[in-house]
Amino acid sequence: MNVLQEKRLFQERDAISSLETVDVATGQCTVLKEFGHLIEAPNWLPTGDRLLYNAGGRLWLFDLATGESRQIDTGFACRCNNDHVLSPDGRSVGLSQGTAEDGWSRVYTVPLEGGVPRLITPIAPSYLHGWSPDGKTLAYCAERNGEFDIYTIPVEGGEETRLTDAPGLDDGPEYSPDGKHIWFNSVRSGLMQIWRMEADGSQQTRMTWEEESNCWFPHLSPDGSQVAYIAYKKGDVNPGDHPPHKNVEIRVMDADGKNTRVLVRLFGGQGTLNVNSWSPCGKKLAFVRYRLKE
Repeated sequence: MNVLQEKRLFQERDAISSLETVDVATGQCTVLKEFGHLIEAPNWLPTGDRLLYNAGGRLWLFDLATGESRQIDTGFACRCNNDHVLSPDGRSVGLSQGTAEDGWSRVYTVPLEGGVPRLITPIAPSYLHGWSPDGKTLAYCAERNGEFDIYTIPVEGGEETRLTDAPGLDDGPEYSPDGKHIWFNSVRSGLMQIWRMEADGSQQTRMTWEEESNCWFPHLSPDGSQVAYIAYKKGDVNPGDHPPHKNVEIRVMDADGKNTRVLVRLFGGQGTLNVNSWSPCGKKLAFVRYRLKE
């Protein structure tokens, strides 16, 4: 077991996870359920009745009405991490998992109700973050030749396309609801900040100008008018790192980068808001808050 595996095992054993929602207008938080183990990265299904999250290397569906969870049959994909994305129609899920051969993350797709995973990115490591609104393309962060950049690939597999080439980490690519833009976070300015580009990689534009925060994982509201992201205080983390067990903020801003406000202050970080967790109506966000077992 290497150091990263030991760290991960510690997190899973010692974290108490609170699955919650927050009203974007009022900031009112509601606890849905507490888990005595690590859960991460809730996606809200298009039907509005369930949440998808990962725990113990598997994917789970949480029923909002009953408060019960059901494991998705992902076959051999038993090392799923917190980089998973629902298809626009909600029938499939793209997942990232460490393969048995080398432990590196690769991207697969599988029916939401279970089935045999289909390999999409044979080259590794690859970490999925976005699915285009037309259902045809996946966007992901990948390390190639020592550089982490943003790539796209047809959902059926094929040749990948590199969209960024700035030095340092580019991560978290997610499509806007109209499919015209890909939002992402980049460390190219020194601190981690939120950026936006055309879907073909052109016109890369910085959208946050924080001097005291590292900003990660932009998520567009269903109507494209707002962007939620997570922020670490400068000095608490290295700009290119997003660890767990930190005091962080969930922030919301307008899609033009204006009117930024803090929605929730919490103990969290990695796993709190890795994926798009806007409710279909655009009024709430789902997230995970953590505390350490005594």
